[in-house]
Amino acid sequence: MADRDRSVSPSVKLSYVFMKLGIDFGTTRIVVAAADRGNYPIVGFEAPDGAVQEWFPPLIAARGSQRLYGWSAWRAQEYPGWTIVRSLKRYLDQAGPQTEVHIADQTVLLGQLLSELMQALKSALVDRSTANLSTDEQVEVMLGVPANANTNQRFLTSEAFRCAGFSVAGMLNEPSAASVEFSHKRGGTNSRILVYDLGGGTFDASLVECNGGSHTVVASEGITTLGGDDFDTILAELALESAGVEQEERDGMTQAEWFRLQEECRDRKDALHPNTRRIIVDLERVRQEWAPVTILAADFYTACRPLVEETIHATEDLLARHAAGKEIDALYVTGGGSELPLVSRVLRERFGRRVRRSAHTRSATAIGLAIQAADTEGYALKDRFTRYFGVWRESEDGRSIVFDPLFAKGTGLPAPGEPPLECTRVYTPVHNVGHFRYIEASHCDESGNPQGDITEWDEIVFPFDRALQELPGISRVDVERRTAGGGLIRELYRCDSAGSVWVQISDLATGHQQTFRLGRWLRSDSPVTPGRKKKSTKGKE
Repeated sequence: MADRDRSVSPSVKLSYVFMKLGIDFGTTRIVVAAADRGNYPIVGFEAPDGAVQEWFPPLIAARGSQRLYGWSAWRAQEYPGWTIVRSLKRYLDQAGPQTEVHIADQTVLLGQLLSELMQALKSALVDRSTANLSTDEQVEVMLGVPANANTNQRFLTSEAFRCAGFSVAGMLNEPSAASVEFSHKRGGTNSRILVYDLGGGTFDASLVECNGGSHTVVASEGITTLGGDDFDTILAELALESAGVEQEERDGMTQAEWFRLQEECRDRKDALHPNTRRIIVDLERVRQEWAPVTILAADFYTACRPLVEETIHATEDLLARHAAGKEIDALYVTGGGSELPLVSRVLRERFGRRVRRSAHTRSATAIGLAIQAADTEGYALKDRFTRYFGVWRESEDGRSIVFDPLFAKGTGLPAPGEPPLECTRVYTPVHNVGHFRYIEASHCDESGNPQGDITEWDEIVFPFDRALQELPGISRVDVERRTAGGGLIRELYRCDSAGSVWVQISDLATGHQQTFRLGRWLRSDSPVTPGRKKKSTKGKE
């Protein structure tokens, strides 16, 4: 199972004094673009068959305590006894720093798996890529994240790359990075574009105003659980149904068999073109006694259409809220999932000639990230909060609870290298202990109440009573109201360019203070168990 001891030897390799990369960490592919003296080539990686591919697989293979990553994990699917984990990025939506993954009878922190995957990526950049990267060369990267990525998803992604030895210059929303690629290709002309980014595991839409080298993200929306993976699953279920495989036999499929079925269906889906009438799925690749089956392309598209309609609804909602009465110059289509011919058909039905498909559908984001990393084109991207981030507070002497939006949806994020955003609250406490409960919300109503997708985040405690400030175990002290006022408390919130939020709480009278990074800290006794994805029922009643 050891890798061959040789490097990629393409005819031309890239050369740098100081490596700067844009890295699109996708659900099904990691795409890397380099900043090379005004050019932004995609980095190629050697696959097990010796071919050079313009992507690196975010795969993990495990057998007992042994783990393989990337192309080594890809090759491990051919061997018995290995458990293959695909689409790892999808677990980040509900993950925290203490989230564990149960894989091959082992329980491992998700953050550790991510870090090891990025270490494998860096090793591949050195030994098996066109990047010509030396072992000790410093690498500065700009990372892409989904537009609706929450605080912890951004932190876990950034931390994994840092632990792997990359220098993280910043993070951009994926559709925002695609808008940079769009403007670069068109010479930085003024335009108002809507980026439609349907990737392998997520969908994002961003409305971006481009004014020369300045890009302002007006608003973003997205669906964190919808992407090309779901199309693969639908085709897999149709193939099993056509082959007459009963549910009991499906449930008995091994994890490796299901992985091979998903890969076969992905290959068949990626080979589709607008004139395709029939799809042949080779089930013998999954299990030798199974024969190939034929699926009508029309039946596959009918099953996929509700998912595509979901992306259209999200896009139209974004336009209705933030671009009513204003014309958009182009709807720019990126992401591997958008290559499904049905997607282009539906988009043109709704948006007509404004639809512009990127010539680099799978790599537009990485190219935009590399342009931003180079910082030589004069592109200044102004990204924004995609959700409300705030804390619950008491009001009316404890008779009601209100939401305090510390950072409102649409608030501009600082650019990489700029000072963090700051938000301050100063008050006289009426409790012995402060119990802070933070949430993120996709929307708020006219009264400021959180609505839509609401995610519970951190819970922290801080001693307001000076007699408690030096005591351990403050979290076990009961919260009590006091009739007499205490000292003056200041909450200082900071948010960096990656969207990570920190709070420093201080008792201004005693000088006692504590600093917390805010995020979703899931319990470690609830491990994630990767397994077969069920057929999606999104959009169906």
